[in-house]
Amino acid sequence: MTQDQAMLFGLLFFVFVFLIWGRWRYDLVAFIALLVAVLIGVVPKDQAFSGFGHPATIIIALVLIVSRGLSNSGAIELVARHVVKASRKLAAHITIMSGLAAGLSALMNNVAALALLMPVDMQAAKKAGRSPSLSLMPLSFASILGGMITMIGTPPNIVVAEFRGDALGEPYRMFDFAPVGLACAAVGVAYVALIGWRLLPQDRQSSDASKELFDLADYIAEVRVPEGSGVVGKRVRDLDVAAAKVDVEVIGLIRRGRRLPGLARIAEIKADDILVVEASPDSLEEALGALELEYVGKGEGQLGDEDLVLQEVVVPESSRLAGRSAISVRLLYRYRVALVGISRQGRRFRDKVRKLALEPGDVLLLLGPEERLADVKGRLGLLPLADRGHSVIKRDKVWLAVGTFAAAIAVASFGWVYLPIALGCVAAIYLLSNIVPIRDVYTSIEWPVIVLLGSMIPIGGALQSTGGTALIAGGIVDISAGFSPVVVLTLLVVVTMTLSDVMNNTATAVIAAPIAVEIAGRLGVNPDPFLMGVAVAASCAFLTPIGHKNNTLIMGPGGYRFGDYWRMGLPLEILIVIVSVPAIITFWPM
Repeated sequence: MTQDQAMLFGLLFFVFVFLIWGRWRYDLVAFIALLVAVLIGVVPKDQAFSGFGHPATIIIALVLIVSRGLSNSGAIELVARHVVKASRKLAAHITIMSGLAAGLSALMNNVAALALLMPVDMQAAKKAGRSPSLSLMPLSFASILGGMITMIGTPPNIVVAEFRGDALGEPYRMFDFAPVGLACAAVGVAYVALIGWRLLPQDRQSSDASKELFDLADYIAEVRVPEGSGVVGKRVRDLDVAAAKVDVEVIGLIRRGRRLPGLARIAEIKADDILVVEASPDSLEEALGALELEYVGKGEGQLGDEDLVLQEVVVPESSRLAGRSAISVRLLYRYRVALVGISRQGRRFRDKVRKLALEPGDVLLLLGPEERLADVKGRLGLLPLADRGHSVIKRDKVWLAVGTFAAAIAVASFGWVYLPIALGCVAAIYLLSNIVPIRDVYTSIEWPVIVLLGSMIPIGGALQSTGGTALIAGGIVDISAGFSPVVVLTLLVVVTMTLSDVMNNTATAVIAAPIAVEIAGRLGVNPDPFLMGVAVAASCAFLTPIGHKNNTLIMGPGGYRFGDYWRMGLPLEILIVIVSVPAIITFWPM
């Protein structure tokens, strides 16, 4: 092992550790790793930022803008409203929603597809009186499976396609992934619809969403004690009986910006104190009347006298709030919207609600005028947990949006126009026709993924140029010495899939694609089966909530725990390995 290889492997080891640890955001970890790689000389300085201009990075950004346009035009709403009915039996509902999610994910980014369908699914669960946890995980898994069908469905396919162009002279085309992707998606969707949801813990199956949509995740909220309130002068523990009657638990007290530890239960309540409570939205509203309290922000004059509404939203990984607090973005002062409560998989926390650093998957309870809530959701990239029926959809432009996109896919598929150029033209038409307003262009793009990819591509290139990929490939070939190339392919798929379960799937594809080509070179076989194996395996992250953004997105709304995912995910990953390897060697012979 050379010195450059040793330094690069050491750097990648720390990258993997920090990505798995999750304390720092993955884009920050990748960018710092890139800077270190340049400083130690394993990435040439003239290649330091080449990843940000790489076609894979550009395609992902454009796909996200196009996805926003399809959503804004009402194309997805049109399909969802005609297909989804709350009266259907659960198995039929999951089958239809999963099929719809897979189909949409093939034509747009799979994260965007889930974001569009999740509110529809949750509203159907509420009307049917069942827990959303029964259908949200199948929906997430189906959207991931559907993304494997086309090049633009999921970032790993884009990464692998463009890497093939760099390594072998010609990238994969739009539907080159379809034969293998369709086989995996068809079997996977059938599994999640017929069997997978039944493997969830029994308490998920017996939940009643009509009684308590978030039985799994009441909010930790803060409410203010106004002058003249009947609780002034009482001790916190004296409120237990009254609070219990309205299904609220008082768990703390904040005075002059500091939370009182230990003695809060016996502290005498004063005007302007803030009570920390655990409650559902309905119970919280009832408690305000029964205990003569008010929302933080309302009494301070920040929300005005407009009609105020409560809305539940989820924080996706791409949101500007991820990793930041309500105070740091000045939510109340800048947007005139108050953060009332936070739900984080039923966990309690000691930080003040407005000072708590928010995590992807958190569910927030926001208070404000309806038009301001709509604005703040768009600006901060938050997703509502109810059907967005009040959103202004440009339904008169639906056929323009669909037709433009279909034409771009057609000309790119025939090789007449380079895919990034075709998608760029679609994005430009959406802008000129105001399907995607100019103010929404940059908020449509998932910048953490762009930074991650732009940072990891030069590191992946360095791994190849220093001989690191040859070293890893040699190890895999040596382990499987004496076995057929099919066994080596299976081993690569399993290793890549396992890696994708614990770190970002885009980063996994960047690292694994060069290894796949090197293994094929050592075996003297066609590299395409191994690249396809990486594309499939990097997308299939079903064991944890951290392997894929869609799994993170449903964690809060579905009330899932970390250990819930493997119950449905492990059999699915085994099934994908069993289906994908024969499909790969059938459609891409060695």
